[in-house]
Amino acid sequence: MEKKQVEILAPAGSWDSMKAAVAAGADAVYMGGSRFGARAYADNADEKELVEAIDYVHLHGRKLYMTVNTLFKERELKDLAEYMRPYYLAGLDGAIVQDLGALQELKTKFPGLELHASTQMTITSLYGARMMKELGCSRIVTAREMSLAEIRRLHDAVDVEIESFVHGALCYCYSGQCLMSSLIGGRSANRGRCAQPCRLPYTVYERSQPQKPLNQKHERHVLSMKDLCTLDLLPDIIEAGVYSLKIEGRMKRSRYTAGVVRIYRKYTDLYLEQGREGYYVEPEDRKELLELFDRGGFTSGYYHAHNGREMLALRAKPEFREGNPRLFSFLDQTYVEAELKEPVEGYITLEQGLPARLTLRSGKRGVAVEGQAPKAALKQPITRETVERQLKKTGGTPFTLTRLTTDIKGELFLPVQALNELRRKGFEALQEKVLEPCRRNIKGYPATEWAETDRKQKSRRGNGAKPKPSVSLALQMSVSLEDLAQLPPALACKEAAAIYIDAGAFPPESWKETAGRCHKRDKSCYLMLPQIFREHAIRYFKTNKALLNEAGFDGVIIKALEEVQWLREAGVQLPFKLDASVYGWNTRAVGVLAQTGAKSLTLPLELNVRELEPVLSACSDFGIPAELMVYGHAPMMVSAQCITRTSEGCCQKPGSLMLKDRTGAFLPVKNHCAFCYNTIYNPSPTSLLGYEMEVKALGVYGIRLAFTLEDATQAEAVLDAFSRAFFYGETVKVPYREFTRGHFKRGVE
Repeated sequence: MEKKQVEILAPAGSWDSMKAAVAAGADAVYMGGSRFGARAYADNADEKELVEAIDYVHLHGRKLYMTVNTLFKERELKDLAEYMRPYYLAGLDGAIVQDLGALQELKTKFPGLELHASTQMTITSLYGARMMKELGCSRIVTAREMSLAEIRRLHDAVDVEIESFVHGALCYCYSGQCLMSSLIGGRSANRGRCAQPCRLPYTVYERSQPQKPLNQKHERHVLSMKDLCTLDLLPDIIEAGVYSLKIEGRMKRSRYTAGVVRIYRKYTDLYLEQGREGYYVEPEDRKELLELFDRGGFTSGYYHAHNGREMLALRAKPEFREGNPRLFSFLDQTYVEAELKEPVEGYITLEQGLPARLTLRSGKRGVAVEGQAPKAALKQPITRETVERQLKKTGGTPFTLTRLTTDIKGELFLPVQALNELRRKGFEALQEKVLEPCRRNIKGYPATEWAETDRKQKSRRGNGAKPKPSVSLALQMSVSLEDLAQLPPALACKEAAAIYIDAGAFPPESWKETAGRCHKRDKSCYLMLPQIFREHAIRYFKTNKALLNEAGFDGVIIKALEEVQWLREAGVQLPFKLDASVYGWNTRAVGVLAQTGAKSLTLPLELNVRELEPVLSACSDFGIPAELMVYGHAPMMVSAQCITRTSEGCCQKPGSLMLKDRTGAFLPVKNHCAFCYNTIYNPSPTSLLGYEMEVKALGVYGIRLAFTLEDATQAEAVLDAFSRAFFYGETVKVPYREFTRGHFKRGVE
């Protein structure tokens, strides 16, 4: 299939949306199957429908990418190969993937299938792009927050296709880093089940003054982003190196899909044909996009701005909006209800005693079929008009006979039924001919050989499974700190074997002293890197690289996978551990993470105790120890937006606020100014006090106490309670009023 200069990629949450997108001019669609897609509540296709959709787009010279962009539990990963097999054979053009284990599975078992790193992977720099390319991805779907300058640097440095969002809904949180819906109601955004709590109203308060609101009543939707519209930026986006212009909207109607694709087709073609000089956006087209969906106006997103209140739909969306029936009717008739047909040229020869012969050609593909032989006409001979009328009845096919050359030698008779059969046979053959180069033969990887591949993969972990650690395994306790005041109680706790300090909260000039203080107490000291590793972080560590190398840290804590690549390229020779935000949900994912050289990994926050068992078994097999967070306010959202800037204006000083939701709960917010992102924390800390035996039975090597918002007194009380419970078997009183067990027992859908 010929590759275009720029690709318009449309959402297809249903069969009708897929057809509408193709009719409106999309070069490709992305679509989910019945499982494993990040839009679990869309009208996703079943196997038969999706295979037919793959055929449909290929018949019209387009492509289909399948969304497999969720995190996989172990039992689900075992089903992935058989689930994907029919789509691969049908000629699926690519798979959009989040989970590292799923990525490895598809790479191993489906040779030649394009793998696209989902925006759920939170790729925000060229370092992440390089890493994904090494793992087998040919395309990077950039984080929505990346600027044009960052995308341009990625394009210049890494030979991968770049796909970026140009229209549709924006998440408040970096995609792949949101646990808010999960922690509130068990509906994980990493599993395609987001309940969209960011669209609800919140009141903003200072932590010290929870009675005085900072935002007005009519501007309480402080987490609700306006929809993205980039018509004015299309030349900039294309010139920055973006190949695939992605439209969001698999949950929206087919009419919306058609309308948005139509307009972006128009302006993409305008730029490609006339360049910047001839590029002009008509106001009527902006208005039309708003009539299709309006959350409170459009934003051009993060392409030229890091954040800002102008990107937010702060006011409540009106319950009723008057539609545009004329526009809707036009879109329905022109695209949604349209039957798209590919032009075909034909040639038919009729000669007495010889089989009727029909040749059909569509583009570069052609076929010839034969039918019943004509006889000499006794009464009324067959006419050219009759032949053309019957052969042009192509209603049930994706073709239309635009030109037919008819060669009738003499006065002949051929039943109309024979002409109809010849037409059916010809167009069926043509359809198969057009689809033939798209379809695959999987002889090299039949199901029987997949089992052998799995066995070899398992054998590479080691010579058989290692014994599972006993419940009497001596635990190590680590303590992570996000405030200077938390350091003294951590140092005073003899059971704390390792201290992790936040790179933004602890000034670089204090790193060496802090590491030294830890070492004097026989504790290892690690520097926690930021959860988002973009230009702010890159500049920060470039400026302070000498201080990092001289600090004497025992290692660093990786919160974003792309930081592993940065360590390599920056020449920072320090061991590293992986935090829970680097997802290892299944055995294959653990294998990929082990190959990075990580010293340990932190177990996922969304898996329950039963689902953690195979992950821990894989950790043992691959020789990578696992740590479990047993206390801490879990990060629910990590955002490029800033609540402080939205409410009061940018102060460029780290601090914290509170968001009050509709139930009266207060959600703490911290702004990490060194790296310019916000974290919204779960108001109740996760606590596994009382579950000491269950935790030890899992066989983890370490437990983590994560301090974020606690003062010195609170940190000391928590350290004392967990030390006595986990190391001395004492029954202790929980030193906080409210807490949650997180997902340790319940897990997520």
